[in-house]
Amino acid sequence: MDVPHQLGVLAVILFAAKLSGWAAQRIGQPAVLGELVAGIILGGSVLNVVDSHDSILHFLAELGVVILLFEIGLETDLRKLLAAGPAATAVAVVGVALPFAIGYGVCRAWGLENLVSIVAGAALTATSVGITARVLSDLGRLQEPESQIVLGAAVIDDIIGLIILTVVAGMTEGMDVTPLGIVQITAVAFGFLVVTLAVGTLLVPRLANAIRRIELPGVTTTAALILALGLAWLADVCGSAMIIGAFAAGMLLTRTPQADEIEHGVAHIGQFFVPVFFVVVGAAVDVRVFNPLESDNWESLAVGSGLIVAAILSKFVSGYAPFWFKGRKAVIGVGMIPRGEVGLIFAQMGLASGLFDAGLFGAVTLMVMVTTFIAPPLLKMLFPPTQQSLRHQDGIADLVT
Repeated sequence: MDVPHQLGVLAVILFAAKLSGWAAQRIGQPAVLGELVAGIILGGSVLNVVDSHDSILHFLAELGVVILLFEIGLETDLRKLLAAGPAATAVAVVGVALPFAIGYGVCRAWGLENLVSIVAGAALTATSVGITARVLSDLGRLQEPESQIVLGAAVIDDIIGLIILTVVAGMTEGMDVTPLGIVQITAVAFGFLVVTLAVGTLLVPRLANAIRRIELPGVTTTAALILALGLAWLADVCGSAMIIGAFAAGMLLTRTPQADEIEHGVAHIGQFFVPVFFVVVGAAVDVRVFNPLESDNWESLAVGSGLIVAAILSKFVSGYAPFWFKGRKAVIGVGMIPRGEVGLIFAQMGLASGLFDAGLFGAVTLMVMVTTFIAPPLLKMLFPPTQQSLRHQDGIADLVT
């Protein structure tokens, strides 16, 4: 292993990720899109600086995924999740079932194999709660009824998506696609989550109190990471997905007195590892498959276009699932559109397992990028910023100038 070379590549990755993330935010887009674009530019099809198959970068990217899901778990309050109500549940269920069914149908219509179509359809099911929450916060609209439904549904989507991810992971490892097999994998994934939360609810508060007595710098964040990494490992041993364990660890710690300190500490660590994941995923995209002048690309471009349309329309329709709600259902539908992180995880899984070729991986990644790009401006159009939010933005602009 060429250590100096690896350090240089890592420095380039972090610099490009931060610069591109900043540029994306300057034009009103989430930083994750900038990080993806940075990965595409640094990847083998453009500058050839980052090798997406490098084992060290792969490990760092996997660690980034674990930390990312741990952070999402820290932001998930089970009590608020349950309080989201029937409307959020209806949006979440329709927002998972409809995209999966349509995405699966699009792929099968183009003659793709059953398992390939399942993985591609599953990539359409997730909603990026982080992206939607950030936009709603910037607009000063987080407390609106529509926003509460969107956030509640997006969190439920995350949990369902994690279970679907485990099911699909089992399938890609060679398990037969049978109803019984799906039930078994789902039972393992859901059972692990339930048992972990039940046992952890009893043990974690006591451990947290014990750790408070240890007067060492950073011990709280270190202990939290030990729990996250340990549960990620245990989830894999039990036949579930590592990210389910990390997600459960976050939810267990969100009720502890040290939750804010942990979230603050983990966020700093995530600033290093999480962008590596997005850059490595972007680096795996072969931009040459988007060239419409090459006849070999026509099929993947057609499939990608179909997935983009399915991804947008299906999530938008899910906003109308709570027919009894009298508010702005279009806002709910648009808020559910961005796919973000979990969609990329599905795409990476399909590529790593050999189910996706470069064309289909690029098509699914493009779907994630397009859905994430269009949601923020549409939300701003349908949900104008409050006066308080506008004054806050004007104040920031005055400070900058």
